[in-house]
Amino acid sequence: MNFLKEKIYSGERISAEEALELFTWDIIDLGRAGDARRKIAFPKEEVGFIVDRIVNFTNICEAACSFCAFHARANLIQPYELTMEDIFGKIEELTAAGGTQVMLQGGLHPDYTLAIYTNMINGVKKRFPGIYLHSLSPAEIVHISRKSSMSITNVVTALKEAGLDSVPGASDLLVDRIRQRISPKKITVDEWRNVLHALYRNDMKTSATMTYGMGETVKEKIEHLSVIRDIQDSTGIIRAFIPWSFSPANTGMSHILPATGMEYLKIVPIARIFLDNITYIQAGWLTEGLKLAQLALAMGANDMGGVLMEEVVVKATGIKTRTNSDELVGIIKNAGKIPVQRDSQYKVARKF
Repeated sequence: MNFLKEKIYSGERISAEEALELFTWDIIDLGRAGDARRKIAFPKEEVGFIVDRIVNFTNICEAACSFCAFHARANLIQPYELTMEDIFGKIEELTAAGGTQVMLQGGLHPDYTLAIYTNMINGVKKRFPGIYLHSLSPAEIVHISRKSSMSITNVVTALKEAGLDSVPGASDLLVDRIRQRISPKKITVDEWRNVLHALYRNDMKTSATMTYGMGETVKEKIEHLSVIRDIQDSTGIIRAFIPWSFSPANTGMSHILPATGMEYLKIVPIARIFLDNITYIQAGWLTEGLKLAQLALAMGANDMGGVLMEEVVVKATGIKTRTNSDELVGIIKNAGKIPVQRDSQYKVARKF
C-alpha cells in the first residue's frame, strides 16, 4: 500500500491491477488520495454547475434494455413523440430561467433517419442560436448510421453541420459481457469507441459515464475505466467523467439490490486516481442524492453537473431527487468549496 500511495500522491499513473487494490483501502485513506489527485488535476477549489435541461423527444426505442424503465415497452410510460413546438416550449422555459445547455435525447426510434435528427437540431439552433446542444448519444449515432446506411463519421459530420455542439458519451458499462446480458440490441464497446473516434475526427468534445451495480465484478469496473482512459489518451476529447449507480426499481432488473452509498464513495476517488487524463469528475447528485454528492466533493469530484430541469429517465425508476441553482450553491459552499456557474465548455460564467 505504501508504494501505491507514493505513486498516487506523486501523480504517477497507476495500473489496472493497482486500481483493483484501491477497493480494499480504508474509505478515509481512499478519499484523501482521491482529493490529492484532484488537486493535481485541478488545483482550484471551485466546483461548477450548469443550468441545463434534458428534452427527451421520444421514448419509443427498439433497444428495450432491461435496465431501462423509460422506454415505451417497459409499459410504465405511454409511447410519445414531441413536436418541434413542444421542444421549443421546453427550451423557452430553460432560457427564461437563465439556462444555456440543452440535452436532446431519445430512444432508438425504428423510423427515425438522419433527416429527422438534423431537422430537429437545425430547428433548435435557428430558434435559439445561443443555446449549446450537448445532445444525442453514441447509441443514437450508431442507430442513425444503420438506418441511414452511412458511416458513423459521416453521420457525426452531418449532425455537426446541422448545429450539434457536443455529444454526451453515455457509456452505461463498457464491458461486453454485461452489455450482451442487459442491452443486447444496443451498441458494443467497439461501436462506442468508433463513435468517440468519429467525434475526434470532427473536432467535437464528449463526456463519459459509468453505470455500475448491474452485476459486474470489481475487475469489470476497472475494465470500464480502462476503456475510457485509453480513448482519452488517443483523443483527448472527454471533458468529464460521471459515475452513477444503477437504479433497479421498475426495470427488468428490479431483483438486483441497489448499490450502496459506500460503493459510490469508493468509485469517485478510484475514478479520479485512475483517470489521470480527465480534468472534471462530476458528483452524481441525481442518483446518489445531494448529501452523498456533497461528500464526493471531498473525495475527488470537482463538478456538480447540471440542474437538469425535467429529468424523466431516472425518474421512471422512482428516484425523485431534484435541485436548483440556489441549492447547489449552498451545498458547494457548505463543502468548503467556491461555487461557480459554468458554461458547457467548463468556462466560469459567474462566481458566488
